[in-house]
Amino acid sequence: MDDSKIIDLFFERSEQAIAELSKKYSKICHSIAFNILGSEADAQECVNDAFLGVWNKIPPEKPETLSAYVYRVVRNNALKKHRSNTALKRNSFYDTALDEIEGCLPSDFSIESEINAENLLQEINSFLKSLEKNNRIIFIKRYWFGEELSAIAKDMNLTVHNVTVRLSRTRKKLKSHLIEREFNI
Repeated sequence: MDDSKIIDLFFERSEQAIAELSKKYSKICHSIAFNILGSEADAQECVNDAFLGVWNKIPPEKPETLSAYVYRVVRNNALKKHRSNTALKRNSFYDTALDEIEGCLPSDFSIESEINAENLLQEINSFLKSLEKNNRIIFIKRYWFGEELSAIAKDMNLTVHNVTVRLSRTRKKLKSHLIEREFNI
């Protein structure tokens, strides 16, 4: 079913909206949550909570791109659950991915700097658009979807070492890009 029709079902408050959303997006949503959480049960709970969250937000919100909207809700739920699960310990591969990218992002994030978050988002998007397609895909798979290096390497027909090198070079380029645009790293 077309995304606009699914959104229309949400506005009609039809329970069919959740069924159609689940049919179309549950596999990718589960993958996003599982990559972050590493637990089938937690991932399924996260996806279910995300679908309920979408039900509660639409209406009044009307997302331009339903898939991106749903993926963002799932990812945010998974990150909250991840923080909760690992509050006293650091043990998942996703922590490693977060540590990798941390050195490329502004260090002065606070409530006051939240205003600059939109500018940062625009700059990161601009940077990603400037990348060669395969490097952009690798970067997004690792830092947005939280995929393991071995899975990315397999999907891209590369070695794990090659993926690691590409990510390292891309992080350095991102850091330089943001420093040039006067973001405090």
